[in-house]
Amino acid sequence: MIDFRWVPDRWRRCDVVVRDFPFALLLAVASFLPVLRGYGTQLGDLPTRPFDTPAVLVIALECLPLAVRRRWPAVCLVLVSLGFALDQLRAYHTVAGTALLIALVSAGAYLERHRRVTVALLSAAYLPLAVALDRAGSVEGVEGYVTFYLVLVLAWGIGAWLRYTRATEAERRRHIAEATRTAERTRIARELHDVVTHHVTAMVVQAEAARYLTAAPDRLDAALSAVTDTGRRAITDLRHLLDLLNPDHHPDVRTPSVRELRTLVEQTRRAGQPVEFTEEGEPTEPAGSAEYVVHRVVQESLTNALKHAHGSRTVVRVRYGEREIVVEVGTDASTSRTGSPGGSGRGLAGLRERVDALGGEFSAGRRADGGFAVRARIPAGRPS
Repeated sequence: MIDFRWVPDRWRRCDVVVRDFPFALLLAVASFLPVLRGYGTQLGDLPTRPFDTPAVLVIALECLPLAVRRRWPAVCLVLVSLGFALDQLRAYHTVAGTALLIALVSAGAYLERHRRVTVALLSAAYLPLAVALDRAGSVEGVEGYVTFYLVLVLAWGIGAWLRYTRATEAERRRHIAEATRTAERTRIARELHDVVTHHVTAMVVQAEAARYLTAAPDRLDAALSAVTDTGRRAITDLRHLLDLLNPDHHPDVRTPSVRELRTLVEQTRRAGQPVEFTEEGEPTEPAGSAEYVVHRVVQESLTNALKHAHGSRTVVRVRYGEREIVVEVGTDASTSRTGSPGGSGRGLAGLRERVDALGGEFSAGRRADGGFAVRARIPAGRPS
């Protein structure tokens, strides 16, 4: 059985001249139908003349240029206007006369350059046509010519309105596309920050500590092994991130969840940060985005602790409720004199955006004792 579903798509791919030509040809053929004889435009009310050989050329001049009404609207309008003038002067009064209105609408919609000059020239050409019809015996009167001119102006105005709406829609889509690209760049930057900063910070801290363990080979070997393990995990997480950013990624690609918090805490401990970790309650069901945000909050908080308070006691508490997950991460005041990698300030801002996007609450700041505290309340579970 033949499948014709490809026909509309193939037709849309054709050049605009090819797509507009059938209408131009159909209008030309319709102009010769006896049933439509006498229903054409009659400017000047001259007695209708029977078709002759020049009538064929006039109808062709009026109709066939409509095939290029979108490709070359100015050329189309000039040729159709000339054919219309000949149609009225010779009093054929064919249905092909409606092509003038179609050409005007198309020119108003698609003409890009010299629009005002085109309008001025056509308006100036209308006056000699009216004078010629009057000398040929027209009984139209000034009111009739003015009325017809206003109809022509209306046709041009409709085309100009279509052009304006098309331009407005194109501008709206451009703004949407730009906003989408900006949001996507922000998301990629946030993901890279979360994944890279944590692991690289841990590796820098571990490597810095290894410099002081040259006299203890066993401890030095353990420290270098920790650096290696952290690097491997960073590569793995980066691969997962690239999978997520790939529009063709499989929907089953793993994303971080609360079940990996203990691994995250253990990795931070191996980097030399004393971390106390407690969990209250259990997730009753997969929380989706909430679990992901919880993981990122803990990850970023531990990364900041490593960078700015290395060696200081850090407490991580996660409480699972029926409708929300509360995360609290507190770090004692720093007592370390060693330098730490500088921060960009993007991490906490990114966390606030993530939590706000889920309708939660986020706060981060200095404590009275000089330490630093991060708290996030993240809605989770199904609303009742």
